[in-house]
Amino acid sequence: MTDVVDILVRRERADQPDIVPLIEASDAFANALYPPESNHFVDIATLCDPAVVFLVARRAGRAIGCGALLRDPRGWGEIKRMFVTDEARGQKLGARLLGELERSAAAAGLHLIRLETGIHSAAALATYRRAGYRECPPFGDYRPDPLSVFMEKRLDS
Repeated sequence: MTDVVDILVRRERADQPDIVPLIEASDAFANALYPPESNHFVDIATLCDPAVVFLVARRAGRAIGCGALLRDPRGWGEIKRMFVTDEARGQKLGARLLGELERSAAAAGLHLIRLETGIHSAAALATYRRAGYRECPPFGDYRPDPLSVFMEKRLDS
């Protein structure tokens, strides 16, 4: 296993030629686990909005993970597009991306971060719970879904 120290995490544009396949792999992963109505993807154009924080994790220049923070006009941040490649799993890269997104949220003055993930995403659920996220009711435009888990974390606590 390669050390996480050799992984660079930084803000990038989502429409780069080597990032698009990473996002497509994220879609394929989610589509294999959930029906279309239970997937709540954010498209590449949205991820390229300057108000969105889109982070990419790279090892030796190759994109191996990503995550985004969207600022909701109702006053919270939402984590979207958290994904790491198979080769990067089990190295706490998701936790590192999440921590960086939380720091971005705090720097933007956000005190609450929310997210939606699926019931079959055990590794993601474990990462979020370890980071202090707690289950909550559906928020924003989400509706109850037996395949979804809604979570939130207060940054000021």
